[in-house]
Amino acid sequence: MNCIIVDDDKMSCKILEGYVDKSTSLNLIGIFNDSVEARNILTRRKDIDLIILDIEMPEMNGFDFIGSLDFPPNIIIVSSAEQYALKAFDFNVVDYLLKPVSYGRFCKAIDKTIRYFTHKEAANTGDEEIFIKKGSSLVKLKLKDIIYIEALENYVTLNTKDDKFTIHFTMKAIENQLPSGIFIRVHRSFIINKSMIQTIKENSLDLNVGDTLKSIPVGKSFRDTLLNDINVMAR
Repeated sequence: MNCIIVDDDKMSCKILEGYVDKSTSLNLIGIFNDSVEARNILTRRKDIDLIILDIEMPEMNGFDFIGSLDFPPNIIIVSSAEQYALKAFDFNVVDYLLKPVSYGRFCKAIDKTIRYFTHKEAANTGDEEIFIKKGSSLVKLKLKDIIYIEALENYVTLNTKDDKFTIHFTMKAIENQLPSGIFIRVHRSFIINKSMIQTIKENSLDLNVGDTLKSIPVGKSFRDTLLNDINVMAR
């Protein structure tokens, strides 16, 4: 995995650099002593898989840094402050290490990241399988087979070519769990599988559902995000 270290503590950077060099799983792209410089490199490069990140830094702290990224990669927090640990996991960090970090604890965090990274890679191809309750049974379903998701008050329906599954979930919660490489929210009531899009119109889009097309509304606040997310060739 390609990684960067973002920490204004130069001694900590030196120690972490040594740990990274020992790991055959990691390739160090760069060390940054401020988060603004690190953010600039992340906007130019899309091949960084892991950020080893301090919290207390000038200009932009670690939490503001994570929040400024549309699609943050895996993140391991390295901090001398224990009080941020609970808040850090609200940002879906993989692990939280307290300074001074031992090599053994660092290795454990990297092993955890590799497992998480492998899981995300499977999810982003759509090959990940989930089990959905239907009646008294659990039905296996591949993520890539979900065509669209529709909100129904406190429930959502997962719609495939041949079936529909209703589960007790909010749209926000399920949106956070779905891989953004495959799914995108296009309306307050709809999340769609991008690979199923046939046509995008002014206020709606058509999805391939077997041999038919399903029209899905596109909300005004979601349209620009949708168009920026797909490949559009125009003149």
